[in-house]
Amino acid sequence: MQQRRHACLSLLILSWSPASWARPQVQTPPDGQRGPRPGPPREDRERRDPRQRYSLQQAMSDKAQLHTIAFSGLAFLSGDFAADTFLPPGKIADYFGFQYLRDIDAAAGGHNPSFLTRIAFNMLTLMTPAQTAQLAELAAAQEADLRRFALARLPLMRAFRRELDGQIPAGSTGLDHGAVVSHSARLYELDGRLTLQRARVMARVARSFGPEQSARLESLKFGDSRTWPDVPEPAARRGLNHAQDVAVMTYASEMFAWVRGSLEADTYFCPERHAMYFGGFGLKTAPAMGKKDYSISTALTGDAGAEFLALLNPGQRAEIAELPERQRAWLNEIARLRQQTAAALRQLLEGKEVDEGLVMHNSRRYGELDGELAWLYAQAFIRVGRSLTPAQKRALAEMRARSPHGPNDPKGPFLFSSSLDAEGTAYAERVDTLFGLPGRPMK
Repeated sequence: MQQRRHACLSLLILSWSPASWARPQVQTPPDGQRGPRPGPPREDRERRDPRQRYSLQQAMSDKAQLHTIAFSGLAFLSGDFAADTFLPPGKIADYFGFQYLRDIDAAAGGHNPSFLTRIAFNMLTLMTPAQTAQLAELAAAQEADLRRFALARLPLMRAFRRELDGQIPAGSTGLDHGAVVSHSARLYELDGRLTLQRARVMARVARSFGPEQSARLESLKFGDSRTWPDVPEPAARRGLNHAQDVAVMTYASEMFAWVRGSLEADTYFCPERHAMYFGGFGLKTAPAMGKKDYSISTALTGDAGAEFLALLNPGQRAEIAELPERQRAWLNEIARLRQQTAAALRQLLEGKEVDEGLVMHNSRRYGELDGELAWLYAQAFIRVGRSLTPAQKRALAEMRARSPHGPNDPKGPFLFSSSLDAEGTAYAERVDTLFGLPGRPMK
C-alpha cells in the first residue's frame, strides 16, 4: 500500500503546472449571440467530452479523492472560518441529478453561474401559474429548515478551527469523535426531511404536465445546454424574498435534471461533495458570485491540491496520502445509500409512494458516514497544520494570494452564499458538545 501511495503522489505532483490554478475563467459571448453561452477555456474544452470524464467511479477514484482532499487541506490551512462557511445551496438534498447535469454538459457550461439560471427560467416559463405556485409554497415551507441546516453546519467548522488553533474549551481534552459523528447524523436527518418534501412536490408538478408542456420539456436536452433557449425572467419570481427565490430556482433546475435524467445521474456526486467544512467552496466557488460570465476552472482542485502536496515534507504528505484508503469503505457505503435513496425517490415520478422510513434511515446513516469523513480529514489537516514550518506557512499564504479571488469579492462569513447575520455568528459558537462538554445540542 505504501508503494502504491507514493506512486500516486508522484503522478499527481509531476502533473502539476505551477500557478495554473490561479487563473479565473471569464468568457465573453460572441457578437450577436443572445444571452451568455458559458464554457471553460478552449484548452479545457478540447481535452475530451465531459460525458466521458465524469462518473461516480471517477469521483470515487483514489486520484480524484486525493486531489480533492489535498485541496480541502490547502483551503483549511491557508484560510479562515469566514471562508470555510461558504456553501452553494444546491449541495444539500441533492438526489435529483443536477450535479451530474452540470458536470457532463456537452457545451462545458455547467460551472458558469448562468447555467442554473437558464434552465430554471425555461422550466418556470413552461409551467402554469398553479404549478409555479406549488414551488413557491414549498420554498416558504422549507425556508426555516434550510436556515436551520445552514446554521447547524457552523459549530462544526468553528470547532475544527478551534482544535487547529489550540483553543480548547476549559474542561475538555479536545474534539469528541462521537459528538462530531452524532451532530452530522442529526444534520443529515434534516437533509432527509427536506429531500422528501422537495421530491413530493416536484413529482406532483411534473406529473401534472400536459402534452404541450411535455413536448417543450422534451426539446430541452439533458446534457446539452445549447438546446436551451434564452427566455425572459419568469413572473413566478415576483414577490419572493431572497431565500425563497433561491429555493424556487433550485427546485426548478433540479426538477429538470430529475425528470429528464436517470438514476445514475441522481446517485452521482462530485468528489468534493462530502465533509464540506474546510473551505474548499470558499476558495473555489465563492469568486464566481455575481459574475455572469465567470466559469469555475475544472482544473483548479487538482492543480492546487498537487501544489499543496508538493509543499509538504514526506511525513506530512503521508498524512494526506493515506486518507483515500482509510475512507474507502465509508465512501462505498455512501454510494450504496445514495443509490437506494435515489431509487426510492424515483417512485414518486411513477405515481407510487416513497419508502419514507428507508429515506430517513439512509439519511441518518449518510450523516454518520459524512461525520466520520469530516473527523478523519480534520485530524489529518490539524496534524499537518501544527507541523508546518514558518517557510511552509509563508508559501501557503502566497498560494492563497494567487487564488481567483478579487479585491471586491465577498469575504464572509456566509450562511450558504449570503452574509452571515448576528444569529448565525452567535450560533457558530455553540461548540461545547462537540468538545464533549454539556451544552445546547443542534436545535
